[in-house]
Amino acid sequence: MNFSPIINQIIGVLLYLIPIAILAGVIKSPWFKGVVGEFIVNLSAKFLLDNKKYHLIKNVTLQTEDGSTQIDHIIVSEFGVFVVETKNIKGWIFGSPNQKTWTQKIYKHSSKFQNPLHQNYKHVKTLESVLGLNEQHVHSVVVFVGDSTFKTSMPVNVTYGAGYVSYIKSKKTPVLTDSQVIEIANKIEQGRLTPSFKTNREHVRHVKNIVAKKENNDVPSCPKCGGSMVLRETKKGQNIGKQFWGCTNFPQCRGIMNVL
Repeated sequence: MNFSPIINQIIGVLLYLIPIAILAGVIKSPWFKGVVGEFIVNLSAKFLLDNKKYHLIKNVTLQTEDGSTQIDHIIVSEFGVFVVETKNIKGWIFGSPNQKTWTQKIYKHSSKFQNPLHQNYKHVKTLESVLGLNEQHVHSVVVFVGDSTFKTSMPVNVTYGAGYVSYIKSKKTPVLTDSQVIEIANKIEQGRLTPSFKTNREHVRHVKNIVAKKENNDVPSCPKCGGSMVLRETKKGQNIGKQFWGCTNFPQCRGIMNVL
């Protein structure tokens, strides 16, 4: 019996199904979700913000003392510098500004993820240091895209989809001059690492190393920025000689914890 037609038919089906399976895997990947989230934010900024007043800079990686930090979007305007963190997460979202982790719940399944406000805190402090600005000039914004619902009360700078635009537009008092806006935008462009696959890969490796060190050494995370902490000792005052956990991002971040 000649099995060639059957074999050819099976091969034909596989050649049809394999690309579909690969595409499905890509669509479900965190990388693709991140791309979609950034696309939504970019599109909203393009059509809902006046590009003569608001300057969008995407996917900025900045060098830090302990490696690098990656910022999804920076929007520079006379009303301040807006640092936008994008989260493509679905389901019910539970969290508060001071919690170390927030909760995602899909039906009966719950999972934890880093508090995005803490995550963005490091971005904000890095920018303040690089640009010589303070908290009056730099604003943290967190944007959730995808089919998600907040089940706890969130601060005004944590929004859904294009809602972040309303938050940005709510800032109506100029804090920067036109020349400062241009200078800041240029400084960010000049100070960023070259956008490339290599830059992104090295940053991902840096983040993975931080996570691994925390898991292996039982080092606590900073309550402010979520970064690593290191044991330090009080040098003066009534608590001289006493140990405490201090953030490795000091002086940009001044988070501390008592040693238990």
